[in-house]
Amino acid sequence: MAKRSPAQNQVSFRMPAEWEPHAATWLAWPHYKLDWPGKFEPIPWVYAEIIRNLSPRERVELIVKDAAAEKVARTTLKRANAWNENVRFHRWPTNRVWTRDSGCAFVLDEGAAGISAMKWRFNAWAKYPNWQHDEKIGSRMAEAAGASEIQPTFGSKRVVLEGGSIEVNGSGTLITTEECLLSRVQQRNPGMQKKDYENVFARYLGATNVVWLGSGIVGDDTHGHVDDITRFVSPDTVVTSVDADPSSENYEALRENIRRLRDATTEDGKPLVTIDLPMPAPVYFEGRRLPASYANFYIANEIVLVPVFNDPNDRVALDILADLFPDRDVVPIYCGDLIWGFGAIHCMTQQQPAA
Repeated sequence: MAKRSPAQNQVSFRMPAEWEPHAATWLAWPHYKLDWPGKFEPIPWVYAEIIRNLSPRERVELIVKDAAAEKVARTTLKRANAWNENVRFHRWPTNRVWTRDSGCAFVLDEGAAGISAMKWRFNAWAKYPNWQHDEKIGSRMAEAAGASEIQPTFGSKRVVLEGGSIEVNGSGTLITTEECLLSRVQQRNPGMQKKDYENVFARYLGATNVVWLGSGIVGDDTHGHVDDITRFVSPDTVVTSVDADPSSENYEALRENIRRLRDATTEDGKPLVTIDLPMPAPVYFEGRRLPASYANFYIANEIVLVPVFNDPNDRVALDILADLFPDRDVVPIYCGDLIWGFGAIHCMTQQQPAA
């Protein structure tokens, strides 16, 4: 569908909460081995396990780089008992597989009585040189979904934003971090200040109330994405990562985030309820600490997929989320290998809401 400007059509957008009904989940099949150097072999099987759990509950839109990759994906899914007709392939070249960040953000569009797609500009987290294929993925997703494509702007420039840097409750409140959007390190939008981002969030996502946290977790390649630390589980409640070890590199930053959350309110002025979510023990590979976090879960129709790491706190995190989502199956997915690519389940998925 054609691109259009929201100002021209006086439309009203709302980005739904992740727990609202989905039409589909978007994923991109892994192929870039340098994202998991020395550990690529198990990664397709992690994808197969995720798709095995998702596809009975909603359509899976699976991006593959070419016909050969589609053949490999089909074979892998069939061997893992994960193949069914609810998996639909799209042959589009990609650089990486982190669809949460490279893909569009689907929103409900009251002006068009359907869905639109916010196509942010993608520049590989202002860090990597190979992003040209991924920058096109959001537009292709929008066209395939039959959604109007909107390209958010600030002044004369398109806004750079990744889906992992924002968290919404679907009612007007959005959470993000200063480290990701305001730092000069991996700087996305030079010149944009808090008030500028807040105007963008209100105009394009229907989020008029923005809660600013400080920093993300150590090891986060994106420099502060919120989906590793704090997630909405209902319109007025968040789970937020805590580290019980005062000597931990994450201890003080996560405590500061909790202080900010306890001072925050929802869009209607009510206090935000915060529930502590433990961190797993530090995960290292080749001497580098990885961004392992239970907060990188994904909420889909009838299910919550939760990253686990063979850690004693796995059970604690699963029990917390099971209590918060009594009407959904809470399913652990082992991500000890996947996290070597610096992302987990939320990073690789992107929801398409039901119109």
